[in-house]
Amino acid sequence: MHPHEHTKAVINRLSRAVGHLNAVKKMVEDGRDCSEVLIQLSAVKAEINNVSKVILKDHLEHCIVSAVQEKEEDSLASLLSAIDKIV
Repeated sequence: MHPHEHTKAVINRLSRAVGHLNAVKKMVEDGRDCSEVLIQLSAVKAEINNVSKVILKDHLEHCIVSAVQEKEEDSLASLLSAIDKIV
């Protein structure tokens, strides 16, 4: 396991995304307009995508650089698998 530079920022962003998603859930429960709900869901999706980018960047800069230096081929295969699931 390698130290991650942006852990606190990732946790903060995820907390905001969870709060935002809970607000969208409340919108649905309250019968808010579908268009408004869809717009807010799109915003939550963008938040999650941005968190993924931060984690991916951190992973590349630290874990993958270390894995290449130590010739850990499993780490590269794992990264490729994760990217396939994200994209």
